[in-house]
Amino acid sequence: MQIILIKDIDNLGSAHEVVNVRPGYARNFLIPQKYALEASSSNLKMVEEKHKVKAKKEAALLSEIHKVTDVLKSSAIKVGAKTGTSGKIFGSVTPIQIARAIREQKGYEIDRKRIAIVEEVKELGTFKATIDFGNTNIIEIDFEVVSE
Repeated sequence: MQIILIKDIDNLGSAHEVVNVRPGYARNFLIPQKYALEASSSNLKMVEEKHKVKAKKEAALLSEIHKVTDVLKSSAIKVGAKTGTSGKIFGSVTPIQIARAIREQKGYEIDRKRIAIVEEVKELGTFKATIDFGNTNIIEIDFEVVSE
C-alpha cells in the first residue's frame, strides 16, 4: 500500500515522501497516529505542490546567502582589541566580537553560533573565520585584528 508520510519515521522515510508499506501497518498504526496519509491523487498533488513551494523557498534563500557571501568576502572585517605594548592582545578575539563587527561594518546580523574562528587569535594581524549558513553553505572570511 502506498502512503505519504507526514512526519519523519526511522527506517521508513522522511516527511512528504511516498513509500510502500504493508496495508495493516498503514491502516492500524501509521494513519491513526497521524504519521501518514493514504496516497490518493489529491494527496499526491498536495505533496507535489509542497515540494514546489519548498524548492522556491530554498532557491530564494540560496540567492540571499550568495548576496551576503559576496558582501562579506569583498573586504576584510576589522575587529578592535585592546593591546599591550608588545602587540599582544588582552584575552582573545571571540565569535561575538566578529558578529558585532559584521553587524556594524557590513550591516548583516549573523548569529555568533554560526561563526567559528580557524585558529586562536592572541595578537594583531589578519586571520580567518568560517561562517556556516546551513545546508553545506560554509564560507571563509578574513578579519583583521587592530588595536583600539
